[in-house]
Amino acid sequence: MTPFTEAVIAIITNIPEGKVMTYGQIARGAGSPRGARQVVRILHSMSTKYKLPWYRVVNAQGEIAIQEDEGSSLQRMYLEGEGVEFTGNKIDLDIYRYHLEPAGHYESGMPN
Repeated sequence: MTPFTEAVIAIITNIPEGKVMTYGQIARGAGSPRGARQVVRILHSMSTKYKLPWYRVVNAQGEIAIQEDEGSSLQRMYLEGEGVEFTGNKIDLDIYRYHLEPAGHYESGMPN
């Protein structure tokens, strides 16, 4: 597993209940500012194995990125169950976005 993948897993694992992060925000925190698509692939392939709270990851507009109805509905249900409120199809990132610690760069899965 690459250090970037380890860092992405560590970041997603640590998103607290009732908060969300964006794909790009996770990529930046893991050391690859242009790695948002890699975050998507990691979530897709490793969520079950590492029991990642995949539903706490949204796009930069605060929207659920899953296009398929069942997955999208499930993600919304999980988030609402944690107290995240939607306005239409959007989450207010000013309220619900989780921010990494100021040194928020992760390497080898461990926060600095």
